[in-house]
Amino acid sequence: MQIIRRPTERGKQAPPATALTIGNFDGVHRGHRALLAAVSARAHQDQMLASLMTFWPHPKQYFADATSPVPARICSRRDQWEAIAACGIDQLFALRFDRSLAECAAEQFIEQYLVRAIGVKHVVIGDDFRFGAKRRGDFQMLEHAGRRHGFTVESMQSVLHEAQRVSSSQVREALALGRFDQVKTLLGRDYAMSGHVIHGRKLGRELGFPTLNLRIDDRQSPLQGIFVVRICGLGDDKQSWLPAVASLGTRPAVEQAGRYLLEVHVLDWSGQAYGRLVKVTFLKKLRDEANYSSLDALKAQIDRDCSAARAYFTTCQEGSIYVEQR
Repeated sequence: MQIIRRPTERGKQAPPATALTIGNFDGVHRGHRALLAAVSARAHQDQMLASLMTFWPHPKQYFADATSPVPARICSRRDQWEAIAACGIDQLFALRFDRSLAECAAEQFIEQYLVRAIGVKHVVIGDDFRFGAKRRGDFQMLEHAGRRHGFTVESMQSVLHEAQRVSSSQVREALALGRFDQVKTLLGRDYAMSGHVIHGRKLGRELGFPTLNLRIDDRQSPLQGIFVVRICGLGDDKQSWLPAVASLGTRPAVEQAGRYLLEVHVLDWSGQAYGRLVKVTFLKKLRDEANYSSLDALKAQIDRDCSAARAYFTTCQEGSIYVEQR
């Protein structure tokens, strides 16, 4: 998948014919994937490039204030783009959402970005899609512009689960509650985070539970606590996984006002992992983060967490209820 950050600066050569959808696509849930599948199918049918235009940071982050806080990001840019590529998208237009874009009139957005820069021939949008300054742009405006500029527009109905529209807000709520079965249903896949292993304070090693440390994007995840996880990327086979227990949050037990960090203790494994790109898949929430009266108390709790994780994997294997998704 090709990443294009400044489509308006690609030169004077005519852009290739493009089928496009537009949106933030945080989480790339089942509703997003239905849109991407429709774009991909139409593009391949008519020999066009299947494309997505998305924005970073989230527009709500740009407009955030005390009365409208920024929603937590479901996934990092890396994980979002990987999920989008897996849906058959050929090119991703990753536009920086800044003042210029925020104040761009809907009509100007169509002409400057969709027509001139991207060469759009078909647009697929969700039934709640709005765009442009003050959200004035809608399906009818796109249809009218399409007749003038030679592109077609298609609107898709929302994907429903239990009579409710699948949305990023639903996914955030389920993650915050640690309901991973529900998250998997809404996403259509297990929830995972990826990142490079970095150096930490080595406190886990001193306690007898060495951890792999992954720095998470500055926008805090809706997920926080102690979890049973599996981790991929430590061996030569990138798809093989190892059982682990993880802490995600600000680590109140060891520091105040700490940075947001993912720490993973891999059960019965030792090795060098600094710099490796790994993927951590969340399977079960064990508990919330907590403070402890001493390092001995913290160590005892970590030991209980590891025992709980071992019991989870043993139960899954004995009952044949755990199947790895690739």
